[in-house]
Amino acid sequence: MNDWTISRDRVLAQRRAEGWMFLIEAARDLRTTGAIAPSGRALCRARTDPLRNVAGRPLTVLEVGSGTGAVTRALIPQLSRGSRLDAVEANPRFVARLRDLVSSHPHVPGTPRHVEVHQTYVERLDTDQRYDVIISGTPLTNFTPVQVDRIMARYMELLHPGGTLTYFAYLGTRAIRTLTASRAEARRHTAVEVVMSTYRRAYGTGRWTVWANVPPAHVRYPRRPLVTADRPKSRSAEAKR
Repeated sequence: MNDWTISRDRVLAQRRAEGWMFLIEAARDLRTTGAIAPSGRALCRARTDPLRNVAGRPLTVLEVGSGTGAVTRALIPQLSRGSRLDAVEANPRFVARLRDLVSSHPHVPGTPRHVEVHQTYVERLDTDQRYDVIISGTPLTNFTPVQVDRIMARYMELLHPGGTLTYFAYLGTRAIRTLTASRAEARRHTAVEVVMSTYRRAYGTGRWTVWANVPPAHVRYPRRPLVTADRPKSRSAEAKR
C-alpha cells in the first residue's frame, strides 16, 4: 500500500466519522446543528471563494458554526502569511473536534498564521477584531426572525468596510417547510425570509448554486459598504413598533 492510498483512506475515514457525528448531533438538536451532513467539497469551495479573490495579503477571517471542521480544514491552507482565523462553534463536542483538527493540521504548527477556536455564539463573541471575510454556517432558517436579525446585524458589525459575508441555504427547504410545517412554523419561516430579503436589498449579494452537494445549496455573498450604512429595518421589526 503506497502513501497516496494511505492518505486517501485516511481522508475517507475522516469524512465518514464527520458524517456520523453530524447525524448524531442533528438527532440531538437539528435546530442548532442545522444540517445532517458536513459541507461537501464543492460547497466548501463556494463558501470560501472570497478568500481566493483577495489572496496574497494577510486576512482576518471569521468562521461561524464551524461544526466538525469541513470548511475549517479547507480554509487553513488558503490563509496567507500573517492571517488570522477565528472559528466560532457553540456545540462542545464539535469544539473538541475542531481543536484537535487545528492542533494536528499540517499547515498550522510552525507557520505565521493564527487560528483559534471559540466555544460561544457569534452574538456573544467578545472581540474588538474586525474581519475581511465572515463564513457563516449558522442555520439561519432555524431561528426566530428576531434572532436572525440580531445575527445578521452582528455579522455586519464585525466586517471591515468592504468585507464579505458568505452564507448558504439548501435548495427546496422553503417548499418542504410550507408543505410539512405547522402554521406557526410556516409563519416563522416566512418572517425569517422577510428579514433576510431586507439584508439582501441593503447589502447586495451575488449568488452561486452548488448542485454538487447533498443536498444542493445556494451560497450568497453580501458585502458591507465602504461607507457605513444604517442598519436595515425589516418589515417584521417595523410591524412591532
